Amino acid sequence: MKQGNRIKIRRKELYVEVYGSPEKAAVLYLHGGPGESCYDFYEQAEKLAEAFFVVAIDQRGVCRSEEVQPGEGFSLDDIIEDCEALREHLNIRKWSLIGHSFGGFLSVLYASEYPGSIQKIIFEGPTFDFELTSRSLLRKTALLLEQSSKHKQAKECRALADTDKSVSNRELTEKYMDYSDLLGNERMRIYKFELGSGVDYSIYSDEEWETFYDRSEIHYELLRKEGKIFRSLITELKELPHTMLLLKGDCDPVPCSVQISAFNETKNGRVYTFHNCGHTPHYESPEEFTEVVTRFLSEE
Repeated sequence: MKQGNRIKIRRKELYVEVYGSPEKAAVLYLHGGPGESCYDFYEQAEKLAEAFFVVAIDQRGVCRSEEVQPGEGFSLDDIIEDCEALREHLNIRKWSLIGHSFGGFLSVLYASEYPGSIQKIIFEGPTFDFELTSRSLLRKTALLLEQSSKHKQAKECRALADTDKSVSNRELTEKYMDYSDLLGNERMRIYKFELGSGVDYSIYSDEEWETFYDRSEIHYELLRKEGKIFRSLITELKELPHTMLLLKGDCDPVPCSVQISAFNETKNGRVYTFHNCGHTPHYESPEEFTEVVTRFLSEE
């Protein structure tokens, strides 16, 4: 695995990995979460580096980047400004984006704010609207709770997913976390086609991962408190002029049918579906992912 470096960007040190020759077309990978990491992308980045200059970051305050203090000023906008400042720091004229999950949300914001900096956009299992995604995740959770014989909780979970009463996006997200925790070790079945498919995390110790996750929790909590992550970006998505590709696992509940329909209304967007695949095609279907991404980014 390639080890990255911390680079000071806008008064904060960001953890940055680069792969391939800077002479090639540049691609920025934006991880999900909020508060995940680019860690699980490293094998894919190495493959894509045969054709592209790949940049992957842990976003401000996340995992291996410098921590954000609980009382420190931190906004969703900081992540976008960090990306643009990093592009300038690396002397990249334009780059394409691969945004996974919440990284897709960030990609819409970045491309809306700095359209001239972006070549193409790949959305991998994206969310453009936390409410729609939370309701879809609640439905998948209810199904799994039913299969686990937690019938009462499954009924409550499904009722919340389908309610037409006024429920805040924040409450939906937090209730989803509560209900999904009831699945225990089975929780990742919400996201994965096969529980065994995954990434080797042993390069860091359990203690190091605990420190990383503590940083990410602060990052996520500050974004939740700010509230900007809870607004819908579907209108902004439809206005993007860029050539776009949405990658979706057929078992992934995150980009629900309403969001897929909205994406299909964009000027230059198309959808590719991975079969027998969950929320993370880049490591669940790695060879197919490399092939599809390389073909799309190489098209004139």
